[in-house]
Amino acid sequence: MPFTPLHLGPGALFKAAGGEQFSFMIFGGSQVLMDVEPLVHMIRGDAVLHGISHTVAGAFIIAIVSAVAGRPVCGALLARSGIMDRAISWPVAWASAFVGTFSHIVLDAIMHRDMNPLWPFAHGNPLLGIISVTVLHVLCVACGAVGGLVVGLRLSRRA
Repeated sequence: MPFTPLHLGPGALFKAAGGEQFSFMIFGGSQVLMDVEPLVHMIRGDAVLHGISHTVAGAFIIAIVSAVAGRPVCGALLARSGIMDRAISWPVAWASAFVGTFSHIVLDAIMHRDMNPLWPFAHGNPLLGIISVTVLHVLCVACGAVGGLVVGLRLSRRA
């Protein structure tokens, strides 16, 4: 499954740490954009799923698209829902998009053999197997639980 919800766990922790200086929505959008290429490769039945989108170069480009498209879209959705009454700033959009795409590379590189995450600077995948996939998933869930708890507590204090 190319669009893994487990990537959102670290995003929740980043939101808890960054507060108003981090957009969970732009982070999430960047996660989805990262996996468009693997989805296309899956549909076509290709042997290699993780191509340029899962490299430093690809993540850089996808982060730019995520920030530029995500800032107005997410801002409008948040304003319409009444959750937030001010626009997402450009620094928040940029930080959230780049954290989203580069964390995605790290998480996927740990478990996917077909990646060259450091391209164009290096070939190979030095992160492959540094921890087990089970531990990786548990860490993502734990990040989500801790981040969600902190954000939830912060919101309940405001109410």
